[in-house]
Amino acid sequence: MQLGITLSMNTGIDMELVLEAERLGFASVWCGEAYGSDAVSPVAWVLARTTRIKAGTGIMQMPGRTPACAAMTAMTLQQLSGDRFLCGVGPSGPQVVEGWHGVAYGKPMERTREYISIIQQIIAREAPLTHRGPHYTIPYDGPDATGLGKPLKSILHGKPMKFYTASITPGGMRLSGEIADGNLPIFMSPEGADAVVKPTLEGRVKAGKPADLSGFDIAPYTKIRIGADLQACRDSVKPELALYIGGMGARGKNFYNDYCKRLGYPDAAVKIQDLFLDGKKKEAAAAVPDALVDQIALVGPADRVRGRLQDWKAVAKEGKVGTVVLTGATIEALRVAAEAVL
Repeated sequence: MQLGITLSMNTGIDMELVLEAERLGFASVWCGEAYGSDAVSPVAWVLARTTRIKAGTGIMQMPGRTPACAAMTAMTLQQLSGDRFLCGVGPSGPQVVEGWHGVAYGKPMERTREYISIIQQIIAREAPLTHRGPHYTIPYDGPDATGLGKPLKSILHGKPMKFYTASITPGGMRLSGEIADGNLPIFMSPEGADAVVKPTLEGRVKAGKPADLSGFDIAPYTKIRIGADLQACRDSVKPELALYIGGMGARGKNFYNDYCKRLGYPDAAVKIQDLFLDGKKKEAAAAVPDALVDQIALVGPADRVRGRLQDWKAVAKEGKVGTVVLTGATIEALRVAAEAVL
């Protein structure tokens, strides 16, 4: 089992943390984007200041970039970093897509399939790029087109790279297994691994791939908080969980809320969302069950965290997970995790 970490851009990049992760043998660093800092710039910064660890976008929001722009970015980072770039893409949610990027949300799975296919065509350079789909037509030939567009082949010879999605719906996980090399579930537990593994395998079988996860990296984001006070550690991750479960989407259209229900907490998911959308954010955080935190996060004293990491290692030995990506890690947490896993 490999280990990864995420970057937090709230206070800038903590390069001391990144360099310690690289020294300890962590496999990857990931950076996401919502509606503030982008994912690509921090990844480029990290790749420029490291030599071994890989860095990935977790994820680039597809509606914010044309597929060709994403391909140029990915190929450039891959070349500059010595093949250490991991290309994570995803649709984001309708509130961000339409409220921030100002484009139609469309059909996220169709968009993902098209987007990755176009990038792969560009990298392969087998022919000038052409594509016709519900989201992208290349060359563009709409009613306002000049008629001067023509199929082009990338000047840069791109190198192979790994593609990740950040899927938490069953359909999205199936698609990830079908077209990608890895998935970045935002929540996952060792006990509930099959909720991610089963649809992923269905997608791989549909695509004619092996009916196992060989060559596929399920890399769940896993919150880590180490401290003597177990309850305080639990409570420290609850506000972020409440934000996703309660506030990352509208009522009836929140993928994280739906995922929480599938993990076995339907009543809590409804309560958290009701409180959060009513502006009662503290109450929403308090409504996050301790049991849910214990399932999906690494919290409490160092020995407890080491023990929980053994549960993850057992699942990894079964071929159900490839990388555990630590979020909110400190240098102490990195060392505890590395001692237990690497």
